[in-house]
Amino acid sequence: MKNALSNRGGPAVPSRKEKQPNTHSSILYLDGVSVTFDGFKALSELSLVVEKGEMRAVIGPNGAGKTTMMDVVSGRTRPDQGRAIFNGTIDLTKLDEASIAELGIGRKFQKPTVFENQTVYQNLQLALKADRKVFPTLFRRPMPERNQRLQEVLEVIALDDHRDLQAGSLSHGQKQWLEIGMLLAQDPELLMIDEPVAGMTDLETEQTVELLRRISSNRSVLVVEHDMEFVRALDTKVTVLHEGAVLAEGSIDFVQNNERVIEVYLGR
Repeated sequence: MKNALSNRGGPAVPSRKEKQPNTHSSILYLDGVSVTFDGFKALSELSLVVEKGEMRAVIGPNGAGKTTMMDVVSGRTRPDQGRAIFNGTIDLTKLDEASIAELGIGRKFQKPTVFENQTVYQNLQLALKADRKVFPTLFRRPMPERNQRLQEVLEVIALDDHRDLQAGSLSHGQKQWLEIGMLLAQDPELLMIDEPVAGMTDLETEQTVELLRRISSNRSVLVVEHDMEFVRALDTKVTVLHEGAVLAEGSIDFVQNNERVIEVYLGR
């Protein structure tokens, strides 16, 4: 398979240059967020800051609050208390899922969800048409401009050679990339990705590292993952959650050598 991700000087990720600059430095600020389900505290005054253009890895044992955190940000769960501030000014806890998606927040779940009977290219087209934020402006532009944008996405996700294949014929890893591409077609400012390399081959995992690095060059990426070697390869700041709060934060070496992390996460 042609690897369009290995060359840093290759095709550019679809840019956000049409967006107006924002003077606020953080793309996401969780401020004392708490969520309780039937007496179980899924999040306990969680506070977290993700800067613009930053890629952040979030790890933690099962039940640490990783999924609930993403549910709050995407509007699937309303917190009991706290704020989730997007782009410095917008409190996401006051909005529904559709409104949050239109703001420029994309979320990829662990299991890939693509239209398997459609081609790779058609999946990207459908992603554009489903996005009410992009559709009114993008589809008033000339056809070559729209096609160029989709072509850029294809090259970024390393599926240009497979553009005319049905999505159902792709490998598991390729389906993951296609779904990421469908989100990129909608031009999110913040992309949240849940365990992207689960079930991937070693080669696909390496290519996914390069893909996420390229994506994070002009947007913020929040990666939830259990694979510590993958997190190390991302070479980015790591936040460790435990019992719904931040346990430790820093480089992968820092958190792996943190005594509390070793105790509750690494099991040593």
